[in-house]
Amino acid sequence: MPTPPTAGSAPRAPRPSRRSVLAAMAAAVPAAGLPVLSGRASAAPAAGALPGGGDLGPNVLVFDPATPNIQGTLDEIFKRQESAQFGEGRFALLFKPGTYCGLNAQIGFYTSIAGLGLSPGDTTFHGDVTVDAGWFNGNATQNFWRSAENLTLHPVNGTNRWAVAQAAPFRRMHIKGGLNLAPDGYGWASGGYIADSRIDGSVARYSQQQWYTRDSSVGGWNNAVWNMVFSGVEGAPAQSFPDPPYTTLDTTPVSREKPFLYLDGADYKVFLPEKRTNARGTTWGSGTPRGESLPLGQFYVAKPGVDAATLNAALSQGLNLLLTPGIYHLDRPVEVRRPNTVVLGLGYPTLVPDNGATAMKVADVDGVRLAGFLIDAGPVNSATLLEVGPEGASADHAANPTTVQDVFIRIGGAGPGKATTSMVINSNHTLIDHTWVWRADHGDGVGWETNRADYGVRVNGDDVLATGLFVEHFNKYDVEWRGERGRTVFFQNEKAYDAPNQAAIQNGDIKGYAAYKIADGVTAHEGWGLGSYCYYNVDPTIRQDHGFQAPAKPGVKLHHLLVVSLGGKGQYEHVINSIGAPTSGTSTVPSTVVSYP
Repeated sequence: MPTPPTAGSAPRAPRPSRRSVLAAMAAAVPAAGLPVLSGRASAAPAAGALPGGGDLGPNVLVFDPATPNIQGTLDEIFKRQESAQFGEGRFALLFKPGTYCGLNAQIGFYTSIAGLGLSPGDTTFHGDVTVDAGWFNGNATQNFWRSAENLTLHPVNGTNRWAVAQAAPFRRMHIKGGLNLAPDGYGWASGGYIADSRIDGSVARYSQQQWYTRDSSVGGWNNAVWNMVFSGVEGAPAQSFPDPPYTTLDTTPVSREKPFLYLDGADYKVFLPEKRTNARGTTWGSGTPRGESLPLGQFYVAKPGVDAATLNAALSQGLNLLLTPGIYHLDRPVEVRRPNTVVLGLGYPTLVPDNGATAMKVADVDGVRLAGFLIDAGPVNSATLLEVGPEGASADHAANPTTVQDVFIRIGGAGPGKATTSMVINSNHTLIDHTWVWRADHGDGVGWETNRADYGVRVNGDDVLATGLFVEHFNKYDVEWRGERGRTVFFQNEKAYDAPNQAAIQNGDIKGYAAYKIADGVTAHEGWGLGSYCYYNVDPTIRQDHGFQAPAKPGVKLHHLLVVSLGGKGQYEHVINSIGAPTSGTSTVPSTVVSYP
């Protein structure tokens, strides 16, 4: 039976944010005494081998409808995590199938809430799963690193509030009512992601600046600010960019939903949804979702404190990895070499390479699934933090691609960190489905050279698709795309706020590095709903030539582009290459290009 966590040290108050000119308002330890979750391992391991299955550790809480004082436990965890933006607490809140009444699960930093059914309707709340921004004076632009999955909600007042920013996925949710994406008081909010969900009522965006919704169903969508993108969404508004700024694709070219833990009777399993092409609507609306299940006994259940050598030994044995909540320090890369390996995190487990290593490397093999964890750069510069495929990878993975889902990367903020290139995608056909790659603009260890990180995401593989690509604040290119036939559906970016002067970002004869650069030699590429913002608050006189840079080739096509100067702190001269009107003044009005060329 879950019991409240014991009192720990108070969380650190965050430093004032510079995330937006409109948002310039002014560490918990792991819990002890919480119950463990046991799963049935398949068979006893051979002598000297690592076991599969087992308990999920103290920071995974499992509830059933008979659990006493569920609300008290939820409130205590939220109290610890509400403002612990760079704290060490990590929690997964899992609810067995059944009906729960009168709950309001407020979700703070590094907290995941999920149902344990095979479909969202198996676990029903007559209540709410709430994210608000009281901790930050009604400003939701820093509500990062939290999630809700696989639940049906009957909101108490008819509308559930989910006021989040980046790295806060909302997956496999059924809301029998409306969904409000703004904080109480309609304060600022910046970014978000919905997938495989059904909202019976309307989604009210209010102050949300940008949002991406994929393969879902909505009863309606009310208004927009800068960039609202939909693919495969039943009930989505008609395409109308830039006024209102709706980008709507009837289907998603390729998608495969995130793996998830569920209960099959008394046994814990991980469900692996199948790949879909030209997808539209949820995977579960017509009955049992399609895919396959793996028993927990086929996973090495990792706990904080385990080293990279042990993780690699488990992978070499043929086990998958289930990373339980906590922080994992690595002295070498985690090496994923076997096809169809699953690396799944619960409650935002965080990988930290301490000595300049790459945190994780994936071989050029079929069907690897990476999902639900955070990589934090260490104090010694890493050449890369995540590599999918080695340099020169060339295999065809069209039938069974690797997926990178809810995998977030951070450089600085929680402390000093450096990385030359954060995420490198070398394998062909990789699906990047919701990532936030962030060079920190606030917190500890932050400064133009202190958390130096030149490149955010570099794509060398061919036929790579990104759905929900958030990349921010890198010293040079945020995204650099070198592979052929790449596609991006929704891109959100802010250029580095802290550039000291014009010379610091000069790129040859170009003023500033593009947020999204397609390499000169690329002949085919397509993107929809792409936005870049600047807020050069250290030197507001900085000029950025453009947000996007692309070769003039018939096969390179970009749709619905915008750039925004936040309050006039720096300006863009153009949107893409030398096309598009400059931003000007302090009005924070986007400059747009409907199509390129």
